[in-house]
Amino acid sequence: QVQLVESGGGSVQPGGSLRLSCVASGFTFSSYGMSWYRQAPGKERELVAYISIGSSTNYAGSVKGRFTISRDNAKKMVFLEMNSLKPEDTGVYFCSVTLSWRYWGQGTQVTVSS
Repeated sequence: QVQLVESGGGSVQPGGSLRLSCVASGFTFSSYGMSWYRQAPGKERELVAYISIGSSTNYAGSVKGRFTISRDNAKKMVFLEMNSLKPEDTGVYFCSVTLSWRYWGQGTQVTVSS
């Protein structure tokens, strides 16, 4: 079955950095685009970044220039490098893939606070 397992979240001060990882299994990883979403307390889940099978990328305007999504097809992993973190980046970050429907990982908490 499809499984997505995120890791790398934590608590950092504003201006800090984190690198999130997601390991995938149960599908042909190299054949699908991958996404990172986040959900802040009391808000809807929003798309943060997307990487295509050819490694083309798209970002939400609020993170462009600060976050970088990448993938390693050999390891079946997708990453989100987050720099210059702001308090408004706080939330649960989810790895996601759409096959016949959208699958989600369990999420990893990111807290940016002084």
